[in-house]
Amino acid sequence: MKLVTFKQDDTIRPGLLVEDSVINITEAWPDSSPPHSIKEIIAFGRPCLETLALIADSAEPRILLDSVKLLPPIPRPGKMLALAGNYSKHIIEAGLKLGLADSPAKTTVPRPFLMPPNVIIGPDTVIPWPRYSETIDYEIELAVVIGTTVKNITPKEAPQAIAGYTIANDISARTVTFKKNRAERPWDEFYDWLNGKWADGFCPIGPCIVTANEIPDPQNLDLRLTVNGKQRQSANTSQMIHSVNEIVSFLSNLMTLEPGDIIATGTPEGVGLATGDYLEAGDEIEATIEPIGTLKNALGQKPPEFYHPLAKSK
Repeated sequence: MKLVTFKQDDTIRPGLLVEDSVINITEAWPDSSPPHSIKEIIAFGRPCLETLALIADSAEPRILLDSVKLLPPIPRPGKMLALAGNYSKHIIEAGLKLGLADSPAKTTVPRPFLMPPNVIIGPDTVIPWPRYSETIDYEIELAVVIGTTVKNITPKEAPQAIAGYTIANDISARTVTFKKNRAERPWDEFYDWLNGKWADGFCPIGPCIVTANEIPDPQNLDLRLTVNGKQRQSANTSQMIHSVNEIVSFLSNLMTLEPGDIIATGTPEGVGLATGDYLEAGDEIEATIEPIGTLKNALGQKPPEFYHPLAKSK
């Protein structure tokens, strides 16, 4: 099943995406206690999903997709996590070869980082260009949606914790304007990189969540990203250094994972950082992972002025 959050007549509802239409779950629910969000559906677990499967086969009427606005499937996840450097070729193209062994999955561990909820936006939404960077990049990623509360689980146990999958575009500010006139300190490069992940709207997700039962092997999915119709990234999730199950297990040993948490699993090669071919204002970005679909967004206008907190007064 494909789970969506949609807006119609100023009301936000959970829905089922069926071809070119949407089923309003709240109205189609068979009793008086329907779930009111995708996060609730995920938390309610298998019985709720079984009811939804029946609704998907029989519910009428359906709403034409063109008449609603799709929002992020989970507009405000409790935790938005992502992985840095989970595809070998991406590490190499970025010039970060140091420490990458011949068999990195056996000699390294995942490198996760957290992003604030304000990074989340949905499909067909403009990505705001932040005032603190002049170089904006794209990164297609398979995103995992957690379905149960788990702690300290093994990779073998991880599939039971996964509710489904969606697409994430981990937009990155590759440079920061506040570097100008700054005294150099240890770790500046790391924090500049991390700050480049935190801007409003910098992680579009969607257009839907595909339930885990429809993706039995998340390590065999093709990823493709285009900018203005031109291909920039093309890879397969089989090329991940750390698999989905290993990532979920590792993170569960760092923190409790909860229903609705989202984990972006890293991007493959082909980003603008490697070529200097960064995004421009108005560029249309399409990130595709089948059977999830295509996540479409555009970059907004470049700010007329940039943020220079250490600028010398005239």
